[in-house]
Amino acid sequence: MKHYLAGKDYLGLLYYTSEQMNELIEIAQDLKRKWVMGEPHAYLRDKAYAMVFEKKSTRTRNSFHAAATALGAQSFYLRPDELQTSRGESIADTGRILDRYFDGLYIRTFGQEIVEEFAQNMKHPVINALTALEHPCQALCDLLTIKEKKGDFKGVKICYAGDVYNVCNSLLLGATMFGMDMSIAAPKGYDVPPVIWERALKQAEVSGSKIEVTQNFDQALRGADVVYGNTWHSMGENEEEKDKRIKDWMPYQINSSAMTKADKNAVFMHCLPGYIGEDMTEDVKEGPQSVIFDQGENRMHAVKAILVATTIRS
Repeated sequence: MKHYLAGKDYLGLLYYTSEQMNELIEIAQDLKRKWVMGEPHAYLRDKAYAMVFEKKSTRTRNSFHAAATALGAQSFYLRPDELQTSRGESIADTGRILDRYFDGLYIRTFGQEIVEEFAQNMKHPVINALTALEHPCQALCDLLTIKEKKGDFKGVKICYAGDVYNVCNSLLLGATMFGMDMSIAAPKGYDVPPVIWERALKQAEVSGSKIEVTQNFDQALRGADVVYGNTWHSMGENEEEKDKRIKDWMPYQINSSAMTKADKNAVFMHCLPGYIGEDMTEDVKEGPQSVIFDQGENRMHAVKAILVATTIRS
C-alpha cells in the first residue's frame, strides 16, 4: 500500500494541493473497497490517538472511533473540562505532553488558531475535525461521494445553499482544486471569508472552475449536478441570530420545487444534522435523489484515509 503524506498535519484544504487531496481520495477508495469486501486493513495496530471535542458531535466523533478501530488503533476521548487547559494550562504545554503519549490528535474546536497552535507544538499529526474556518474531514468525504456518484469532477456543478461557514469554505476549496463549478446561493450579507475566496479564485484560474456567490437561488440551481444543503445556524456560533437567520434563509430552502430546477440527474447532499422545514424538506431528504446517508458513511472512510496517510511511513 502506498503512503504519501506521512508526518503531515491535516489542518485544512488551505494547506493542501489538488495532488495531495487526490491521493487521499484514492486511499479512501481503496480502504472502502477493502471494508466492503471484508478484507483486513488494520494498518495502525498499536497506534493510539487522542480526541478533543469542544463541540457536540455525532458523525465526526463516531466516524473517527469506527475508523480507528477498523484500522487496529485505539482512540481516547479527552473531555475539555477535564484537561488542565480548562484551568489555564497553555495549548503549547498540553500539545507537547500529548505528543509524548499519542500518535496523533483529532480535535474539534472553534478557532483555527487553536489547531494550528497544537500543530506547532506536536511532532505527530494534528487532524482538524472542525473549526470555524474549515471542516476538512467533511470536504474529503464530500469529494469521495461526488466522485462515486458522478464518476469524475470535471464538468460537475455544485449548488450550495446553507450557512456560508466551515463546510462551505472547505467544499469551495475542494471544488476549485478539481475544476468543479460552484454557485453559493445566499442572502445578502453572508459572505465567504477573504482568505478562502482569494485561494479559491487562484485555484479556479488553474483548474477552470467557475464560482459565484449569488442571491438568485434559481440561477444557482440551474444545471446543478449536486445540490448541497446545510443548516442556517451553526451550533454554538450564532444561536442568538437564529430567528433572523431562518427568516433570511427561508427563500433558499431545498424542497422538491428547488430540486426540479437542478439537472434531472442531480443528487442531494447534506453534511447533517439538518432541520426539516428549514434547510430541507422531508420529501427531499428521503427522496430518490438523496445520497446523504452514503455521504455520512463516507465520513468514516475519509477519516481512515487521513489516519493512514498521515501516520504510516513508506
